[in-house]
Amino acid sequence: MSAVTPEDTAPTPAGRAHLGRVGLWTGSLEGVRAAAIPDLLGELDEQGWGSLWFGEAVGREALTAAQLYLGATRRMAIGTGIANIYGRDASAAGAAARTIEALHPGRFVLGLGVSHAPLVERLRGHTYGRPLAAMREYLDALDGTRGTAAGEDVMPPVVLAALGPKMLELSRDRTAGAHPYLTLPEHTARAREILGGTGGNGPGEEGPALVVEHAAVLAPGVEDDDEVWRSRAHDHLNIYTGLPNYRNSWTRQGFDESDYVRGGSDRLKEALVTRGLEATRARVQEHLDAGASTVLVQVLGENVLVPPVDDWRRAAEALL
Repeated sequence: MSAVTPEDTAPTPAGRAHLGRVGLWTGSLEGVRAAAIPDLLGELDEQGWGSLWFGEAVGREALTAAQLYLGATRRMAIGTGIANIYGRDASAAGAAARTIEALHPGRFVLGLGVSHAPLVERLRGHTYGRPLAAMREYLDALDGTRGTAAGEDVMPPVVLAALGPKMLELSRDRTAGAHPYLTLPEHTARAREILGGTGGNGPGEEGPALVVEHAAVLAPGVEDDDEVWRSRAHDHLNIYTGLPNYRNSWTRQGFDESDYVRGGSDRLKEALVTRGLEATRARVQEHLDAGASTVLVQVLGENVLVPPVDDWRRAAEALL
C-alpha cells in the first residue's frame, strides 16, 4: 500500500464520534520498520477499527510516529496514548499537533501524560514534578501557543492520561477528555461520573470523551490454555506492577500490596487481562455500559515487538 497524501484524506469532524466505539492500542509497532508500516496499517484501516493508539516510552518519538501512522492510513483516527509531557515542551507539542491536524484533518488526537518518574528521570534526565501541577502548567503553556503558518492554526483534540479523581477533573475542565489505562469497568463508571455527560457517540451526545484501554489474550484456544494466558498477562503487567502511579490506581480500585508482585497476582491478571474473544467482547461491553465512549483493545501477542496480526483479524471479526 502506498503512502497516503493529504489530498486522499477527506476532512472529518474531530472529536469522540470519529473514534468509534472500539479501537486498538498497541506498542508492537515499535518493532516494525518504517517502510513496512503502510502495508500493516493499511490492513488495520480496512478492518474497520475506529482508532489506533500507541504509547511513548522508548523508541519512536510520539508525534513523528503519529504522522507516520496517519500517512499510512486513510480512515481511522490515530491517538498518542500518551505523548510524554517531558518529551517536548508545550510550544513544540502545540506546533507539531497543529501541523499534523492540518495534514490529516479530524484524524489525530493528542493524548498527553506525565509518564513515570523512572522513565522521566533515568531515561530523559528531567526532574519529575508533582503530576497534577506539572500537567496543569503544561496545559497553561499549551493554551498559550498559536499557529503561525497559514491553515495550521487548528489544534486537534487533547485528552489526558487520567487515573485519579483530580487528573480526571483536570481532563474535564481543560481538555476534550481522558484516556485511562489498566482500569476496570468500575473505574470507568466513576470516571464518567467525574467527567459528566454520557458514553454515547451518537448525534447530540455531550460530555468529554472517555477513551479506555483494555488488554486481552486472543490466541486460538487460549480459553483452555492457562499457560499462554498467564505468561502473556505476566509479561504485560511486569513493568507496570513496579510503577507507583499504577499501584496507587489499583489500590483505589480495590487491590492491595499482595497483588503487586512483579507481573501481578492471579487476581490482578484475571481482572485486567481477559482471555478469548467472548470474554473480551463482554468486557468491552461492560466498559461501554459504564460510560466509556471508546474502548481500545490491546491484544497481547507472543512478543511485544511483533504485531499480533492474526489476532487482530479475529478481533475485528468479533468486536466490530
